[in-house]
Amino acid sequence: MLLSITPEESGIIQQAIEIIERGITDRDVLTDPAATRNYLRLQLAGLEHEIFGVIFLDNRNRVLGKQDLFRGTIDGSAVYPREVAKECLINNAAGVIFYHNHPSGVAEPSRADRDITRRLTEALALFDIRVLDHLIVGESTTSMAERGLI
Repeated sequence: MLLSITPEESGIIQQAIEIIERGITDRDVLTDPAATRNYLRLQLAGLEHEIFGVIFLDNRNRVLGKQDLFRGTIDGSAVYPREVAKECLINNAAGVIFYHNHPSGVAEPSRADRDITRRLTEALALFDIRVLDHLIVGESTTSMAERGLI
């Protein structure tokens, strides 16, 4: 679904993203999951291709940073555990939250989503890096942790 956004609306959206980003990096992301979801929806909703990324957390679950790691097509993205682990180590992350979007708008976790989350969780456990959640953004945002899939 392609959105038609006026330049004025685009400016307002950018301001909202900046406000949420400032707030997200100033507090424990896990105490306000709604802010994380809203931030990711602003970043990813309406894209015509998949983006897979990571929010890096310290040992107190404070945000160290966020990075889009992989770009895919309209229905998938290749995700490489080696590259995810490398970025986690570079960022000195103790924990992570994965995110990606579904351009279809349907935020239900697919079998591939569950499989890659399991593989990443197993790989990062070797480095004592906790996977706290995997958020899927569509017309709504689904938490795999809340669904008991992590």
